[in-house]
Amino acid sequence: MRLVADRIRYAYRPGRDALRDVSLAVEAGRCLFVLGANGSGKTTLLDCLSGVRVPASGRVTIDGVHLTEMSPRDRARRVGVVPQLHEPVFSYTVGQAVLMGRAPHLGPFARPGPDDWDVVVRALDDVGVDELRDRPYTGISGGERQLVLIARGLAQGAGFLLMDEPAAHLDPQHQHDIFRVVRQLADEGRSFVVTSHHPNNALLYADEVVFLADGRSAGSGPPEAVIDEANLEATYGMAFEVVRGENGARAVLPRVPPRRGRQTPDLYPGR
Repeated sequence: MRLVADRIRYAYRPGRDALRDVSLAVEAGRCLFVLGANGSGKTTLLDCLSGVRVPASGRVTIDGVHLTEMSPRDRARRVGVVPQLHEPVFSYTVGQAVLMGRAPHLGPFARPGPDDWDVVVRALDDVGVDELRDRPYTGISGGERQLVLIARGLAQGAGFLLMDEPAAHLDPQHQHDIFRVVRQLADEGRSFVVTSHHPNNALLYADEVVFLADGRSAGSGPPEAVIDEANLEATYGMAFEVVRGENGARAVLPRVPPRRGRQTPDLYPGR
């Protein structure tokens, strides 16, 4: 499978484009990170990739078929969305929350059956939270909710999962838990588009990176090739330093000027 956005443009108001000529391609089994500052158009891009919004120009296709040519049910069987924040109206159990992903596979007024619950159990097991199935969805942590929402996308049968800043508000351990599952599922053939503020997570987990600045692509390619000082400054409007550890791993640090009257310590002596 292949998800492609070809020079898409979207505007909430005439003359004020939120996206301008943005292109990307996601192959099966790949994880693409979209890096950008607040207001750069990341969430709008996910809305266009999912079919929630229709670009004013350009095309979004899956295997060459335009999203607008698919029924909502067909789109939902191919593309799932993992929102940044999700507060249900009712206190569903975790299992019931994941079961909602089966909706595109049920007929009008149909009820989920044992086969659908089997899919739910497998999806929860795939993300490692099967023990939460009978817990209230509102009573689990933010990191656990992200994993449950990924499980809902798996139960949905979607080959592409679009994740809107899944690491927001999570500590490093829970961020790792989320992206470890994402990386494992990508290696098994699922595809992900992840919006993020964190270039270090992209260095660790992404196959491809797209920089988004003011609604335009500011560079794209493999993370080791495009996450550099120039692209980071163009994207975030501040200076960064990309450092390399003794084991060859790279990390992004903000370039902070020395404080007046104080000596900034060298974090990497002898480098």
